[in-house]
Amino acid sequence: MNVFGVDIGGSGIKGAPVDLARGEPAAERFKVLTPHPATPEAVADGVAEVLRHFGGATGPVGAAFPGVVVDGTTRTAANVDKRWIGTDAAGLLGERLGAPVTVLNDADAAGLAEMSFGAGRGRKGTVVVLTFGTGIGSAVFTGGRLVPNTELGHLELKGHDAETRASSRAKEDGGLTWDRWARRVQKYLAHVEMLFSPELFVIGGGVSRKADRFLPLIEGISAEIVPAALENNAGIVGAAMAASAAGAVPAAAA
Repeated sequence: MNVFGVDIGGSGIKGAPVDLARGEPAAERFKVLTPHPATPEAVADGVAEVLRHFGGATGPVGAAFPGVVVDGTTRTAANVDKRWIGTDAAGLLGERLGAPVTVLNDADAAGLAEMSFGAGRGRKGTVVVLTFGTGIGSAVFTGGRLVPNTELGHLELKGHDAETRASSRAKEDGGLTWDRWARRVQKYLAHVEMLFSPELFVIGGGVSRKADRFLPLIEGISAEIVPAALENNAGIVGAAMAASAAGAVPAAAA
């Protein structure tokens, strides 16, 4: 039986079957563009297209969503259509895919993967996983346990929502050099460090592939800062992990 992970983002929807014993996609991931407007129905169609690429859902599906998720219902929608707010996302996607679907915050999904298979593995102190993309997602762990739906990308930074200043999209839209963007990220990390005093920051999202371009430029942060080991696959893997846990699917069977 396959367990699938799907990562819904503001710009793309990507997914793959996941090898839960190894913590990695079991096939090359497939991606489609996020529709605009990104309504629940349109995004569900995109998720279904990703699953059709692999022959459809043949087992549980985990879906990572860019917002607060409580018991399968999406409570916020910063980078998708506002009609997601209050939507039974698990029910909508489950009906569309014909399979059980577990929905969780996208950064929480990435954090689960990084703590189990990646840069946070074995760390028992406070770890903050940050995903830089269309926005900034966050996952906070203490003693290896997740504090869900922290949404630290919406902290105020110089009078603005932090993700409007320091996300990857902010870099691209503003035409910022790596040096200028790294200074913004540094200020953001300093603010998060002041609030949470983590021992480790794990930097994920698509920009993690280019960590050598900006992490060496960040100064004055006491916590260790490392790129995500699973890079942009972390959300897919973590979503599949959540689906497996919800359905009690053994890693070997997956």
